[in-house]
Amino acid sequence: MNMTTKILVWMVCGLIVGSLINGFAQNVAFIQDYFVNGLFHVVGALFISGLKMLVVPLVTFSLIAGVCGIGDVTTLGRIGIKAFLLFMLTTALAITLAITVAVMVGPGQGFDMTHAAQGEFVAPAAPPLTQVIIDLVPTNPIAAYANGNMLQIIFFTILFAVCLLMVGERGRPIIDISERLNDVMMQVVTVVMHVAPYGVFALMAKTFALQGLGLILPMISYFGVVALVLLLHLSGTLMLLLKFLGRVSPLMFLRKLRTVQIFAFSTSSSNATIPVTLRTVEKRLGVDNSLASFVVPFGATINMDGTAIMQGVATVFIANVYGIDLGVTGYLTVIGMAVLASIGTAGVPGVGLIMLAMVFNQVGLPIEGIALIMGVDRLLDMMRTAVNVTGDATVSTVVARSEDKISMDVFSDPAAGQVEEVHLPHDKKQSA
Repeated sequence: MNMTTKILVWMVCGLIVGSLINGFAQNVAFIQDYFVNGLFHVVGALFISGLKMLVVPLVTFSLIAGVCGIGDVTTLGRIGIKAFLLFMLTTALAITLAITVAVMVGPGQGFDMTHAAQGEFVAPAAPPLTQVIIDLVPTNPIAAYANGNMLQIIFFTILFAVCLLMVGERGRPIIDISERLNDVMMQVVTVVMHVAPYGVFALMAKTFALQGLGLILPMISYFGVVALVLLLHLSGTLMLLLKFLGRVSPLMFLRKLRTVQIFAFSTSSSNATIPVTLRTVEKRLGVDNSLASFVVPFGATINMDGTAIMQGVATVFIANVYGIDLGVTGYLTVIGMAVLASIGTAGVPGVGLIMLAMVFNQVGLPIEGIALIMGVDRLLDMMRTAVNVTGDATVSTVVARSEDKISMDVFSDPAAGQVEEVHLPHDKKQSA
């Protein structure tokens, strides 16, 4: 079995085990204490921590090597503008598709409020756009690295790398060290991926042991429409962009991206998946490090395709539940707000709920309606993240094709960049 198949098998096993525990052992203290909140929790938390451990050093060294590899600030700016516009385009297309499908299906019509999980929802405060722009520049780079603030890390690292180019030959030793450290970090990612099947199993088992599939039933119309639109956007919109703008095979792309999608689904975090996304985009898809090292972390921070889809469907759902007619103008406002909010709340914790609260406020929907969809949001978050990382890789590939920074030989080779067995070096004399 290759690594993708192993991870997929263990993920399904975790889903089954978790669902069985939720259905038959929800009140068994031994299983809850020693397995759900014990073994599964610890293994899953260690796995997530291991992935997050890699993010900052990998992005830093990869970005330094990438920017210095480009060697031209003008080219870097052009790549950044292309990536930004494509991310905004995919977000706009995602929420437009979501609203269109939701209006056609009509989730929430005749919804029985007595079967929904009622609760108070307090909308998180959204930071003003001016503050988000000010916060791009870290007052303390060390604090930005310690807190994992990706936008600040990207800003400082690019500035540092550009200045390395400006000092000429004196900066060459640092560039060489960064390239070697980047190679080492890629190897660390490969090592961590060998324990991924067990981490994925633990995460899935705990999630479904606590959530269960039963929560979906009262919200089946909302859940079903979001899942449908996520699938349509991933297999339709993104693949069409890949085919016509990127001029590459969508089937080969999806085949090579399965591991990344499974990681994203199980971790529910685009940032935690950055090491795996970056390795796959470079080694499996053949995108040059100089481009991938910038576009992938940037996309993980501002690309909101999955969240935009959730917002579009949630808006139609809550409007139907409360009997509010938003009209064409209201839906156009939602589309515009979603795109702007994806920029204005980039890198802010709890970004999905903040964006949804902002949209509801703008079109006059009751904020407390968000409490209705909170129950199934954890499961949908897993799907949204898989769509988001697919969008990151799609934009990376399209921009790379436009800049001629992709190896089509690597892209077309099904075996390129597959995770191989890890063999520790040993002393031949001692073994003899």
